[in-house]
Amino acid sequence: MDASPIVLVLNSVGLETAQRIEASLPGAAIHGLAGRIRAADTLFSETVDHIRMLFSAGHPIIGVCASGILIRALAPLLSDKRSEPPVLAISEDGASVVPLLGGHRGANDLARQLAVALSGHAAVTTAGDTALGVALDTPPSGWTLSNPKDAKPVMAELLSGASVRIEGTAPWLEAADLPQSPTAPITLVSTEAPDAGSPTRLVYHPKTHVIGVGCARGCEPAELIELVTTALEAAGIARGSIACVASLDLKADEPAMNALAASLDVPFRVFPADRLDAETPRLKNPSDVVFKEVGCHGVSEGAALASVGPEGVLVVEKQKTENATVAIARAPSPVDPADTGRPRGHLSVIGIGPGADDWRTPEATRLLAEAQDVVGYSLYLEIVAAHITGKTHHNFPLGAEQDRVRFALERAGEGHNVALVCSGDSGIYAMGALVYELLDRGIENGGVSDAARRVSIINAPGISALQAAAARIGAPLGHDFCAISLSDLLTPWESIEKRLKAAAEGDFVIAFYNPVSKRRRTQLAAAREILLKHRPADTPVVLGFNLGRPEETVRVTTLEALTVDEVDMLTTVLVGSSNSRAVVRGDGKPFVYTPRGYAKRIDAPSEATGEVA
Repeated sequence: MDASPIVLVLNSVGLETAQRIEASLPGAAIHGLAGRIRAADTLFSETVDHIRMLFSAGHPIIGVCASGILIRALAPLLSDKRSEPPVLAISEDGASVVPLLGGHRGANDLARQLAVALSGHAAVTTAGDTALGVALDTPPSGWTLSNPKDAKPVMAELLSGASVRIEGTAPWLEAADLPQSPTAPITLVSTEAPDAGSPTRLVYHPKTHVIGVGCARGCEPAELIELVTTALEAAGIARGSIACVASLDLKADEPAMNALAASLDVPFRVFPADRLDAETPRLKNPSDVVFKEVGCHGVSEGAALASVGPEGVLVVEKQKTENATVAIARAPSPVDPADTGRPRGHLSVIGIGPGADDWRTPEATRLLAEAQDVVGYSLYLEIVAAHITGKTHHNFPLGAEQDRVRFALERAGEGHNVALVCSGDSGIYAMGALVYELLDRGIENGGVSDAARRVSIINAPGISALQAAAARIGAPLGHDFCAISLSDLLTPWESIEKRLKAAAEGDFVIAFYNPVSKRRRTQLAAAREILLKHRPADTPVVLGFNLGRPEETVRVTTLEALTVDEVDMLTTVLVGSSNSRAVVRGDGKPFVYTPRGYAKRIDAPSEATGEVA
């Protein structure tokens, strides 16, 4: 399982069973319903939303609750059973363990495992498991089904008493409890050759082949894909028999090679030059020219052979076009890509928002679940602790930002899937900019290694502090606004002062980040004085403390009354423009907003929509 299992418990009656499950399942975490559960790794308040968030993020869900709760929550999200994570319902006493979803993605095995731990019964209902002893629609690792759409009618026939013929060699099929007959109407085929199959003929391909590729930098993906497609067709090798695409590590970021792997829906693996050069005695077309260029005597043939092991053989010698080469090797048994070469490496730069689960995007939660390594400031990792159990944590203190980001990039450069955790939005006063700065610097100027520069990167946006503070108090950012950090640790005060004056003269709503610290006590006061020269003394100021966390408080003051002593490093300060208004409602609660000008109707309505532009 890629993501950590979550044990969901909704009342104190089921807590003991949840704790027994957690103790028996490494990496599991308990999520409990707030107000009913106290001893939990994470508390939530909205049950349905929380279940859906965990499911969307790929977490196996073990609900110590009625199965109907899980069914009603997840029904709108169900689409493809081949990609859904395991979902189990367990009675509060632990006696019944029911896999509801993901039976062939680990749920059935997990149910059996937990039934033993709880001295209960695994109520496995999957037809293939109970009647046939094999799941024909989901072959084991290392195999693929060529025609999955035909699996359902075949399973129906078998469950109705039909027999089968098995063609080729497939130990997992031969070991199953299937009625066989040489004249059976249904055929189960194991082959490395292309075969479309039919409603009475299921075709399984062992992933025994590896495609080795090389290409010039900037090669068009279409050129490489066409070369590989032609080679496969000429050799009579099915796409389903391809385990992975392989090449030299210098090509880890080559768009054409990554596009080829994506088109085949297989992993892309890379090797260092010395590992490929060790295959020189087995190469059919060694080249001294290639060795002078990259340090090995053959890229495509070497990568293919390195992937299939010493018992593997080259079945397609190097073929080439103007900018690309391909070779194909075959192993005697299915190849596990995890055991050969390394991945390109991936870095997810994740903004987790202010801290609350409800304020973190499903994408961010999913990327956290997929990561192997998690890097960040210790406080941020504690906030998402329940979502990163079982992963390798790398904690860095405040002030070690460059070390933190460099480590994350280099770790990804080793082939790991790494999550770099930031609060708020990773691109707003966080580590996102530093990631790209280190990529831009040469290694001699404190940048990162060549391997780190080749990793894939994705940014997951998060709710920033300014958005959180604004949402809690109304709509103070309803018109033009800007953000200014008052920390002079990295930016000279003279530059900050220029920005303050420009924003004040421009009448922007201003969000202040890093307003004060233990040593910085004058900048906020100076900013206040600058702003008072350009906007009224009663301009509303919003102070948001610990936004999205249990200690959260939000209050409204005025620019004239604002003092340094009421602000700390965990405070977001929003200063309104001259048009911003603070209003107290009938219930005594204030709100702040900045009108955009609708009442004046200055802007002409759009002819197309009638909306104000």
